[in-house]
Amino acid sequence: MSRLPAGVMREATIDVGAIEDNVRHLRRLTESEVIAVVKADGYGHGAVRSAVAALAGGATRLGVADIGEALALRRAGIDAPIVAWLHAPHASFDEAAAHGIELGLSSLDQLQRAAGAASADRLVVVHLKLETGLSRNGIAPADYRLVFAEAARLERIGRLRVVALFSHLSNASADDDRAALAAFHEGVAVAASVGLVPPLRHIAATHAAIALPEARLGCVRLGIGIYGLSPFADRTSADLGLRPAMTLRGAVAAVRRVPAGQGVSYGYDHRTEGETTLALVPLGYADGVPRQASGAGPVVIGGKRFSVAGRIAMDQIVVDVGDHPVAVGDEAVLFGDPTLGAPSADEWATAAGTINYEIVTRIGPRVARRQVAE
Repeated sequence: MSRLPAGVMREATIDVGAIEDNVRHLRRLTESEVIAVVKADGYGHGAVRSAVAALAGGATRLGVADIGEALALRRAGIDAPIVAWLHAPHASFDEAAAHGIELGLSSLDQLQRAAGAASADRLVVVHLKLETGLSRNGIAPADYRLVFAEAARLERIGRLRVVALFSHLSNASADDDRAALAAFHEGVAVAASVGLVPPLRHIAATHAAIALPEARLGCVRLGIGIYGLSPFADRTSADLGLRPAMTLRGAVAAVRRVPAGQGVSYGYDHRTEGETTLALVPLGYADGVPRQASGAGPVVIGGKRFSVAGRIAMDQIVVDVGDHPVAVGDEAVLFGDPTLGAPSADEWATAAGTINYEIVTRIGPRVARRQVAE
């Protein structure tokens, strides 16, 4: 039976080979330049290792939410282009400009502050975000002409370079996404009318990159897909030719034989139906295991599938394994690659009433990440 390394109670193994392969596969599928999104610590997989693997798979740019995430990649020695698109109010762009971070900008104010971070020997590279119906950040359609004209002027005087226009889709429906895409094209036309014709356009994340070919535009931003997870409710990772990169597992910390009627965990939501064996696994909601999946989250021990018994606690879960042989130190797998017999992150998402994105990004810092390349 598989076991964790000596002295390790809980860990997430990260298959960087899977990330590399997933990027390569999606790049071939979309025939597009890939911006690999490694925000939120690489969706919980580790931003640096995910970035390195994605670049090896053919990504040409990296995407993050904020400048701090971008600077951490620079400090790790990654010199590929990085774009950051979510900024604090009135944030300074000086440090980002000094480290060659590309800025996703959503307003005239941000554009002017970005230009102010330029110097005689350093212009600032920007992506202008258009609001096309998601009702989040982005330049409002009423402001397109004003902002684009100012961006074109700042390009002409050498303060900045606009490398891309971009937006984001809702994935509410194909019709909604096509409407947003049409709005985006209208914005691109306004930009061209004032002399702003950047080389890149990007609006498709993994969902649209796969399901809406007309949204690829020669450049796609890939997030969940590069980690081997599906953005679709009705299509698995395997259906899409993707391999999940994260496996979450813990070492059985205690085994207890109990009689029928024994209460398990807080509140006794679970009572044993007969004499049975309980296995304690040191992973809980402090580690990102969703408490909402109490009594339902799947766990594999010794090749056999069980569900969490009773409530998920802060530091541990209990698994009722019946008469299945289990010993202290045995491996308990919460999720991983279903083609290898592990439960999927999607199953945990269903049990918790959420999405697979949240399952992997919420895994906490107590869980050691160990890089593998299978």
